[in-house]
Amino acid sequence: MLKTSLRALSACTCVLSLGQACASGFIDDSHADLTMRNYYFDRNYVNATPQAAAREWAQGFILNLRSGYTEGPVGFGLDAQGLLGVRLDSSRAHTGTGLLPYNPTTREPADEYSELGLTAKLRASKSELQLGTISTLLPIAFASPTRLLPQTFRGAYLKSQELERLTLHVGWLDRINLRDSTDYQKMSVGSPNGRFNGAAESDRFLFVGGDYAWSPQLTLKYYHAELADLYRKDYYGFVDNRPLGPGSLKSDFRLFVTGEDGAAKAGPVDNRNAALMLTYALGSHKFGAGYMQLSGKTAMPYLFGTEPLVITEGTMSSEFLNPRERSWQVRYDYNFAGLGVPGLNGMLRYVSGDNIELPKLGGSNLTESEKDIELSYVLQGGALKGLALRARNAWYRNDFSARASHRDDNELRLNVDYTWKLW
Repeated sequence: MLKTSLRALSACTCVLSLGQACASGFIDDSHADLTMRNYYFDRNYVNATPQAAAREWAQGFILNLRSGYTEGPVGFGLDAQGLLGVRLDSSRAHTGTGLLPYNPTTREPADEYSELGLTAKLRASKSELQLGTISTLLPIAFASPTRLLPQTFRGAYLKSQELERLTLHVGWLDRINLRDSTDYQKMSVGSPNGRFNGAAESDRFLFVGGDYAWSPQLTLKYYHAELADLYRKDYYGFVDNRPLGPGSLKSDFRLFVTGEDGAAKAGPVDNRNAALMLTYALGSHKFGAGYMQLSGKTAMPYLFGTEPLVITEGTMSSEFLNPRERSWQVRYDYNFAGLGVPGLNGMLRYVSGDNIELPKLGGSNLTESEKDIELSYVLQGGALKGLALRARNAWYRNDFSARASHRDDNELRLNVDYTWKLW
């Protein structure tokens, strides 16, 4: 049935290309896969709070159909993504995990939710233009993959590699589809701890930028983005990875400079965020240390529903982006292949933030911290080769007032993912 559907899409594309002969590559270069994701999320609040815990268990199905291209100087293609989430366990008292949508009035979680995304694509030389359902994994717009189903955008996205060693990205987005939603909506600013006016909306997000491979070891990055009438952001960064002694040192520098755009409907925006992460790899070991400092009058804004791609990425309860916050982290990763168990990996991390300014939520010089532990395993052979298991636990603490949106919590996430290649 899937092959038949793709042949129908091929016929439509042929008509749209005004009679241009369809290449067999549209079908022959097509591929499809189905990812089955089982997800358990448990965030238990330590102090007395209106909600004792956010706790849900759900099963997700992610079907990706990708065509090849028609022949000619401009090739046409069409991709489709089908998403389905099914509730396994939840209740009105435990919603808000991001796994399942729920009724905002009754807080009753949905039994299931689904959606279909279509993406038309055009390829010429070394450039590709996508129209429709878009997923960007960029420092200024990182579509969240951290729950049951992926978050997406609606718009146009051009990726070009026409110039040697330069990858250029240009995009226009007008809607966002959140990871626990089935419809597109206008975009807003992430506003934990009341940092901005989270109710302000925009229907235009523009970005341009790229990565330049200066050398095999060093990649330079620059991006500019504007969320119309809310904020504008410039990103400067580099990643350098080179041998050092018996191992290798990775240096990851990131600088975000953010200000208001247009009518500034989300409120004042004035932030600079500079950070450096150093990671030394030696055999099966990786030792990391990082520092991030925010300056300016406000926190760093980012698109609500996305992941802010700062050096604290992957933390589960906080992003450490409050006004004037300074944070440092240490991290240790180990690949158990060194002990004869390929596919097994572990991680330990500690992040501490201080100097936080939140007058509405407790005052000045506030602090927060998070401890993370992670263990993951991917089956290396057998009938279920590629089956991935992942367990994460975090302990988060702060000294904000009881009105803060982030409270002390202990969090557990369990994932089981398996991708079945259909063809």
